Amino acid sequence: MLYLIGLGLGDAADITVKGLQAVKSCSRVYLEAYTSILTVGKEALEEYYGMELILADRDLVEQGADEILKDADVTDVAFLVVGDPFGATTHSDLVLRAVHAGIPYKVIHNASIMNAVGCCGLQEHVQKMWTDCEVAISCWGRGRAQLYNFGETVSLVFWTDTWRPESFYDKICKNRTAGLHTLCLLDIKVKEQSIENMMRGKKIYEPPRFMTVSQAADQLIQIIQRRREEGAELGVTENTVCVGVARLGADDQRICTATLRQLVSCDLGGPLHSLVITGQLHPLEVDMLRVNAEPNALEHLHMLDSSTYCS
Repeated sequence: MLYLIGLGLGDAADITVKGLQAVKSCSRVYLEAYTSILTVGKEALEEYYGMELILADRDLVEQGADEILKDADVTDVAFLVVGDPFGATTHSDLVLRAVHAGIPYKVIHNASIMNAVGCCGLQEHVQKMWTDCEVAISCWGRGRAQLYNFGETVSLVFWTDTWRPESFYDKICKNRTAGLHTLCLLDIKVKEQSIENMMRGKKIYEPPRFMTVSQAADQLIQIIQRRREEGAELGVTENTVCVGVARLGADDQRICTATLRQLVSCDLGGPLHSLVITGQLHPLEVDMLRVNAEPNALEHLHMLDSSTYCS
């Protein structure tokens, strides 16, 4: 059996009971080590699980999957993923390889940024303030819980001197046109080679890099400034209300509501960071944003109607 097990977002204890039971039953346990990170290292996980872990980098998962699947038809093998197992397409590929090899598999899910990001909005708090009936009405009406209000998720990548893609900006604008918020996943560079070392065939890797909310905001503002100079209509501006989040699920998680301009100078600490660009806002969403808002962050909000704000 191949187990794909989500580890959640915080530390070693975030694994589910079912997930931990599966880990302890396996003869080999791989830890995927390139699409995300926890706030603790491999050694802390090994101590908590009582199992030795094998680090699985991108090369192993994408080019050496047969090694991971070896003997999984006769013994149990676990593949551990920070967040939820299907947060990256490469893990779907691993499942397909198992199926083609006749190896049974089981997925044990966990929290990921895709659902945990709701902590910057309404969902849990609305239920405390309203009756169940009112919550149900809200979820299907204009003031539905925030996770219903997210559009397409986008990825922001580190720019280089010769590569400065902007497609993520257009997707954010498309979401905002539809009144939807955008979750922006920020770039992670782990075990990356420089172009020079790749050309020379040297297995020398660059230090890990994790994009911050500040860096993401700066790249977005550069796009805004360039398009303004070209006379383009802007779907996002420096005054758009955003939410920066860092280390969700950890004891020291940070949430900061601010304009895009303010986020450029905002330090949320260590990785991992994500960014939310708001769309249309219900008054209760605005109340929630105030809880973690920087001074004057919401002063550019304006009302579209009696129950809808926008920035």
